[in-house]
Amino acid sequence: MSTVPFSDPSNDKARWIDREAAGWVVKRDRGFTPAEQDAFFQWLAADPRHGEWISLHRQTWKDFNLLAEWNPEHSDEPNPDLLARPTRRTPIIRWAWFGTLAAACVTLLVWWGNTPPQPAGTTHLTVAAKTYERHVLDDGSMVDLNTGARIEVSYTAGERRVRLEQGEASFTVAKNPSRPFIVRAAGIDVRAVGTEFNVRLGDRKVHVLVTEGRVRVDDATTGASLLAVANPGEGAALGKGEQVTVPLGPPAPVPVLTASRNDIDRQLAWRPQLLEFNSTPLGEVVAAFNQRNRLQLTVADAALLDMRIVASFNSDNVEGFVRLLEMTAGVKATRQGDVITLRAGR
Repeated sequence: MSTVPFSDPSNDKARWIDREAAGWVVKRDRGFTPAEQDAFFQWLAADPRHGEWISLHRQTWKDFNLLAEWNPEHSDEPNPDLLARPTRRTPIIRWAWFGTLAAACVTLLVWWGNTPPQPAGTTHLTVAAKTYERHVLDDGSMVDLNTGARIEVSYTAGERRVRLEQGEASFTVAKNPSRPFIVRAAGIDVRAVGTEFNVRLGDRKVHVLVTEGRVRVDDATTGASLLAVANPGEGAALGKGEQVTVPLGPPAPVPVLTASRNDIDRQLAWRPQLLEFNSTPLGEVVAAFNQRNRLQLTVADAALLDMRIVASFNSDNVEGFVRLLEMTAGVKATRQGDVITLRAGR
């Protein structure tokens, strides 16, 4: 395989890989389909430098997120430190960052322009998850289903409704103020416009946790708020980092509690998370996967523990990570039950 001088901005292959990496980052942030995930792994395996480009693009997305937090009321213009770069940078990294920023901007516009259209009629869908599943709904909203969860989706031109019939689900709602998004669980309505929240239906209670934005928690029959707040009127809502547990039975206001970061992580541990490794020792990578999966990794050769990994994986994709090691690093893997043993290739 020939070596491409990525430090040369006029190199056609470098520009092409830069655009490819930007596209993969966008797809991964909105959630891979199984086919896309396999294609992504193959792309990473094709050239060990691909992982470095992915890392650069991920940093660019973080910069965009910081800039998005600026609001006009804060000041006349954004704080220049939002996008300030560290002073210790090599010329290669500086050029790559500017190319990355341009490609990410173009890809971002294409992604927004291709957002699925809102359905004009009625859509019905029933999903029962035997294991963890992620589904993208007709309006672009996403739902993550925990094992055993069951939902019924019913969309009309005026509103979007999801009935949680059993189990637990997390929702990332596509914003549309004229078309409310309502999750009903055992006579309790959780209403949102554009936000992220988790609903867990138990035998005798419904638990709601908000991780972004605001949602209302109302009695499905009367429409009255179930939140015990100072002003339980039309604007009563759960905000980011707040949770409530509503007992099933006669409706009555319940207290709103604050969820710590650790508490949120614990409650949502069933959802796969994106693990990003930037020159991370293999020993630490293995520990990160083992903490989140029943399928465990063990390293038989101590020399492998310091191998540096530059890659990004969903936390539940242990086998995909192992395949990448086999294809790019010559690592030999053997599986027995729920244990995969990694050895240096001979």
